[in-house]
Amino acid sequence: MRRALRWLMAVCVVAATSTAALAADLRPLVQALGTGGYAGTEKALAQLSEAGDPAAVPVIEALQAGDLYVRKADGAVVVARKAGADFALTDPLSGADLGPAASGAIDKVKVNNALRRAISASLGALTLMSPDAAVRRSAADAVFKSRDASALDTLNAALAKETEAGVRRAMEQARAAVILTAGASDPDTQAAVATLAGRGDRDALALLTMVAASGASDAARAAAAAAVASVERNLAFWAALQNLWYGLSLGSVLLLAAIGLAVTFGVMGVINMAHGEMVMIGAYTTFLVQELFRAHAPGLFDLSILVALPAAFLVAGGVGIAIERSVIRWLYGRPLETLLATWGLSLALQQAVRSIFGPSNREVGAPSWMSGAFELGGLTITYGRLWIVIFAFAVFAALLVALKRTWFGLSIRAVTQNRPMANAMGIRTARVDALTFGLGSGIAGLAGVALSQIDNVSPNLGQGYIIDSFMVVVFGGVGNLWGTLVGALTLGTLNKFLEPYAGAVLGKILVLIFIILFIQRRPRGLFALKGRAVEA
Repeated sequence: MRRALRWLMAVCVVAATSTAALAADLRPLVQALGTGGYAGTEKALAQLSEAGDPAAVPVIEALQAGDLYVRKADGAVVVARKAGADFALTDPLSGADLGPAASGAIDKVKVNNALRRAISASLGALTLMSPDAAVRRSAADAVFKSRDASALDTLNAALAKETEAGVRRAMEQARAAVILTAGASDPDTQAAVATLAGRGDRDALALLTMVAASGASDAARAAAAAAVASVERNLAFWAALQNLWYGLSLGSVLLLAAIGLAVTFGVMGVINMAHGEMVMIGAYTTFLVQELFRAHAPGLFDLSILVALPAAFLVAGGVGIAIERSVIRWLYGRPLETLLATWGLSLALQQAVRSIFGPSNREVGAPSWMSGAFELGGLTITYGRLWIVIFAFAVFAALLVALKRTWFGLSIRAVTQNRPMANAMGIRTARVDALTFGLGSGIAGLAGVALSQIDNVSPNLGQGYIIDSFMVVVFGGVGNLWGTLVGALTLGTLNKFLEPYAGAVLGKILVLIFIILFIQRRPRGLFALKGRAVEA
């Protein structure tokens, strides 16, 4: 037992001695950071980086954060952080407490833009040896961006030890970037070109374009030109896929906004200009639910969106039923008067919301599981948009099941296809109208919950989607859910593919012209409903 204890103490002494020796080796370089102005600091920083000792990382981080000072009394470089009226001083290498100091007793080690770039490069080089794979990956990315030639030796040493495939690939790309920037020999240049061609992003494209236009050998420039063409094709492919994803994302939003309108318009033939305000009501319901969670259960905030969904459906649906019972029921068969009445209701609802909540935007937070993004090849997919797409298709599927498998759905389909016959068979069409309007408004409320995560919650929220919703319904076929799905996805994708070339406004105009021309050929849309009343 005593022998084991003596062995352990010996190991601790050796480790402490080694640490002290490393600190002693770095101490003159740390002291040099505070002398010679910007040039002296940059020279000392380069020497610290070349030393390759991770113990220098806290010192350089303190320099980057503006916490490195020189003590006037003895010229020692220290880390100083504000502590009340004075500064608390610590040793930059050991972290030992050096006591307090007044602001007049220390001078800050100043940095300029050139030094900031050198600091980032030095930190990237020194953290290449970190035991944490994520830190090594970040360090390799930093070296790739800085392309600092002084990091090449450290990078080579790190590559010799690296076992993680992803980190190793990032280090190889960083090494290639340094080699191309430094103008290495022809074989190294061609190997670096091949490495960056495999990376295939815009940063790689910029480097490869530089090589293709440089004074390198003919073989190197030819390889770089071929790599540039390959990367441009790769970027064009991923850009098309990214636009397709954006189109799918926009289409899912249009689907949520239009699906309720498709139900009410198909069953009742009512042009509801207040449908956008049902979307707005759903968004404000989400805001109120989140305010309750913030005030009474902040730890459960991530669940607020799940509570807001049924709340928005019920509130918007209830408002829709109230509108149908009080106004619309008296205007059936008079489409122009219905349009004017619902337009007036939309203005009244907007003003009511302005009076209650004010005209400014309201903050609606995203739960943690809807925040952030991930990379899929060359695609960047945000979790918020992904969940909205999934939610839109889930609502569509649930509505299909409800219409196909429930008595209420059967009644809606019967009234849609032949209202007089449905009435003669004992179906209470007035109640079906009210409940259908409530269902459509409730689905619009669900759309408001989704839109609150990607758009500003304001009294004008619904106005941005009402015209697009009508275009989707008319294009897909009035009252046909599958037509609404195809129409929403088609128009969303078409919009996103036109925007890069024609701009957002002109793109919408072109889509509108396309729909007008399409309706001239197919007045009933893509998928026309069939029924005796429809065909009469």
